[in-house]
Amino acid sequence: MRLWGKIIKNNKIIKNDTVPLEVKDNYQAGLKAAIAELCHRFDIEKPYWLNKNLNEYNRISKTAFNENNFIEDIDFDKFIIEELEDKNINKR
Repeated sequence: MRLWGKIIKNNKIIKNDTVPLEVKDNYQAGLKAAIAELCHRFDIEKPYWLNKNLNEYNRISKTAFNENNFIEDIDFDKFIIEELEDKNINKR
């Protein structure tokens, strides 16, 4: 699996990247590591999870963080994360 991160400003993706989501032993630890890597690549602080984010991510494997999830001011509108399944096109 992979985690796709997108930085949105004025309804446009200004940055996006994917990172591996390693969930073998501990899903939450893998998710935290993947989010930390995306934040490092985007040069943003790690967002705080609110109940809305937790419920949304548990329901649809996707959530959006906005200014309410960050202590510092942000220069974008949303940071969206979405879980993606790796697809092997050579499966037989």
